[in-house]
Amino acid sequence: MSKVVVDKMAMQRALTRITYEIIEKNKGVNNLVLVGIKTRGFYLAKRIANRLEKLENKNVPVVGIDVTKYRDDITHTQDEPDVVTDQNISLMNKNVILIDDVLYTGRTINAALSALTELGRPNNTRLAVLVDRGHRELPIRADFVGKNIPTSKQEDIRVQVNEIDEQDSVEIEEK
Repeated sequence: MSKVVVDKMAMQRALTRITYEIIEKNKGVNNLVLVGIKTRGFYLAKRIANRLEKLENKNVPVVGIDVTKYRDDITHTQDEPDVVTDQNISLMNKNVILIDDVLYTGRTINAALSALTELGRPNNTRLAVLVDRGHRELPIRADFVGKNIPTSKQEDIRVQVNEIDEQDSVEIEEK
């Protein structure tokens, strides 16, 4: 059984709020790169980039990364590629906003931070998440949060984005 806790309009408002907070914290969008953790974080990053462009009249690059190779909680094979991005870009001296859909234990973000080192050393890296559900196993905190949703470990958060799931929502499901 699942319960919708964020609908399409609430998701849009959360992403808009994150967008304004990014502009304020970065003092504009100069030297900014958005890095979306695949899969859903990448689509959220693209939406934020579109809002940034409308507000600031500047194109902000969006990079999608697959951090599977860097996960410490899965088994790896020898033939896994280095960090997989959808474009060849250097993050050297850039202001990076790392974007994901859900922050839970922190292990995905830890893997993403390791992956970013292959793309160059940014000036700074900040974290934006649509949902922070708590239960951290690592000392990681988001700088920009769309919605804090306290959960039990017996619950799952399921983010749906229109680009993949044909709807926008966040649901809590019992395991």
